[in-house]
Amino acid sequence: MTKALIVIDVQNDFCPGGALAVPEGDRIIPGINALMAEADAVILTQDWHPAGHSSFASSHPGKAPYDMIEMPYGPQVLWPDHCIQGSEGADFHALLDQTSADLILRKGYTPEIDSYSAFFENDKTTPTGLYGYLGTREITQLTMVGLALDFCVNYSAVDAARLGFQVDVRRDLCRAIDLNGSLDAAIEAMTGAGVALT
Repeated sequence: MTKALIVIDVQNDFCPGGALAVPEGDRIIPGINALMAEADAVILTQDWHPAGHSSFASSHPGKAPYDMIEMPYGPQVLWPDHCIQGSEGADFHALLDQTSADLILRKGYTPEIDSYSAFFENDKTTPTGLYGYLGTREITQLTMVGLALDFCVNYSAVDAARLGFQVDVRRDLCRAIDLNGSLDAAIEAMTGAGVALT
């Protein structure tokens, strides 16, 4: 069985001091780096938004960060501007080992669609290409770590399980935003999809 480690969005804007900081987001990095040596492949995902992205509260007059709106593809949380292409905030955290990465996958670059999952944009149909990459590498088992557990890790893990991968999420190497009960809902979604939470 070929194993891959999927490292989700360990970027400056999601770490302490960033525009959309996840509490203790930087604390998981040493453990993630150590885990890379055990994987047959390492994939890093990177949130990569154009300025003025439709998921930013600043793109919707009268709206504030963390408000909910309805988009053509469904409900959307409005976020602070974050991970703008080419910005320091979009860079991987300096402590993250990038040299071990087989693939860096950028997502969220379509202006009108947000993208939590490493496999599909939030319309749940537009693919990122990761499924094809893993298939050609004959990878069947995925370990997922990173930020944030209740959004991008959750969506990626659920999609991976539905696509037939064996998925393990290392909770000790993730951190959550926990927005209005989003963590409990994410754990329920992942366990319901057959994801192992270890």
